[in-house]
Amino acid sequence: MESQVRMAHRADKQPMPIAEGELVYRQTRWTRLTHWLWALSLFFLLLSGLQIFNAHPALYIGKQSGFAFNNDVLTIGAEDTTTGPVGYTTVLGHRFNTTGVLGLSGPSDNPSGRAFPAWATIPSGQDLATGRVVHFFFAWLLSGTLFVWLVASLFSGHLRRDLAPGGEDLRRLPKDIADHARLKFHHSRDYNTLQKLAYGGVLFMLLPLMILTGLAMSPSMNAAVPFIADLLGGRQTARTIHFATMTLLVGFFVIHMLMILAAGPFNELRSIITGWYRTDPPESGRHQGSA
Repeated sequence: MESQVRMAHRADKQPMPIAEGELVYRQTRWTRLTHWLWALSLFFLLLSGLQIFNAHPALYIGKQSGFAFNNDVLTIGAEDTTTGPVGYTTVLGHRFNTTGVLGLSGPSDNPSGRAFPAWATIPSGQDLATGRVVHFFFAWLLSGTLFVWLVASLFSGHLRRDLAPGGEDLRRLPKDIADHARLKFHHSRDYNTLQKLAYGGVLFMLLPLMILTGLAMSPSMNAAVPFIADLLGGRQTARTIHFATMTLLVGFFVIHMLMILAAGPFNELRSIITGWYRTDPPESGRHQGSA
């Protein structure tokens, strides 16, 4: 009798099985293809862009730059001091010692004076011509796929259905922010409000702005449509905006990866590789699924 009671007690202690949600087809083949093309393009654009930046590691506001102007907002360089060579970064007139990372990097016994280190550029050696070839190729790849994606999404209703935030989305925004701050994620077929705003900001603001400022820096585009550079405040200002936009895209990527890790990397990666996504189980009094 006692053994039966102990067995019953142990049975009560067994964890209840956790219900699984439905597996839904969340990402279409075209969405997955463009996602990986954009990721590949942005990777090479970033590293080749840093290679191009190294050729003149300074950013300005205005139409011109040079010794007669004092309009730089960012400068990265190296100089010899009484204690040896040092790397420095100047931001809005404030100077920082960045030896070993920016301005001066490489082996301690033979450092190299360059804005961004060799491991952060494509190619790793100082080669402006190759960097420009790589940069322009992936810039056109990104621009072409973005344009085709935009047209296809307009005709298919993907923009209106999946990315455009509605009134209900905006009303849920404070709750979405609070849930993300507590790392509490709800897995559903639809994007949440923060996702819609973040993806929309990247697709309709940052990427078009990066393309527009890139065109404004092109000598051939300046000859054909000079008003683009004038609209942005000149080629030097366009270059600064281009660099700032790249920095925002890097920040988005870092946050994007952190959210994937926090929300469940297997489920998120399966969605963007195969299209299939596991949603939360139906809400009940006993259990509500959340990451």
